[in-house]
Amino acid sequence: MTQTGKYSLNSNEVAQATYKLLEERGVTTNHIAELVHFLQSHYIPELTVEDCIVHVEAVLSKREVQNAILTGIQLDILAEQGQLLQPLQAMIENDEGLYGCDEILALSIVNVYGSIGFTNFGYIDKVKPGILVKLNEKSDKETHTFLDDIVGAIAASAASRLAHRKQAEREGVTTPPLD
Repeated sequence: MTQTGKYSLNSNEVAQATYKLLEERGVTTNHIAELVHFLQSHYIPELTVEDCIVHVEAVLSKREVQNAILTGIQLDILAEQGQLLQPLQAMIENDEGLYGCDEILALSIVNVYGSIGFTNFGYIDKVKPGILVKLNEKSDKETHTFLDDIVGAIAASAASRLAHRKQAEREGVTTPPLD
């Protein structure tokens, strides 16, 4: 609460905190753009990672996406520190197979970009390419139960945004869909 008693939070602060936490956890926009490229290069052969970065940044600019990222990473950090109540601590620490809240949080990101986002997310969550391999390793001291799904969801959403825009181009639509 501020001194006036009203809640206030600067959108730039939220965005900066989001990028900072992703970076601290070893995830860059380039890593996510490589996942987008993986998802879309078959359909758009001329696609570059640089093109993909534009769409990743557009997804990351959405406040609801930032909220999911901040929440998920915070839960991962609390699990690393042993700060969660049992049995939740063990479920998140071990990325329990029947604990689906990490996917549910990720789906809140995917939901922003339509049904193609769901199929992209399901696919990338299954094959786990690129940075997702590292985030799924259980060999280091970091917990990424939420982050791996969040990164996959950002990539799936950016790929969906890209696919919608390419379709609009083919159809000659001047107003881009799904900003």
